[in-house]
Amino acid sequence: MLELGLTVLACGAATYMWRGLGVLLSGRVRTDSEVFTWVGCVAYAMVAALMSRLVLLPEGALAATPLYERLAACAAALLVYYGGRRNLFTGIVSGFAVIVALEWLRGASPW
Repeated sequence: MLELGLTVLACGAATYMWRGLGVLLSGRVRTDSEVFTWVGCVAYAMVAALMSRLVLLPEGALAATPLYERLAACAAALLVYYGGRRNLFTGIVSGFAVIVALEWLRGASPW
């Protein structure tokens, strides 16, 4: 139990250290600087890599879904996101709804 508590404290300290550093540096970084642009590109690349991994190499319950269902849900989410007002929530909800509906139509329980 002590090890778990120390692990939680260490993770919290590491998280808040980086947050504090971000607060300290936030006034010095211009949003139109090359560093800020680079950080934004890295963040988008990480999200794209995670999404690609979830769609192409899923683990757990998502691995039981066929590739075409995952691709259809991803396409629906992108269409709703870009077709609407670029609302992330509606894109996520539509992708979720599509994959659940396709699982239900296939006869598999999505739960």
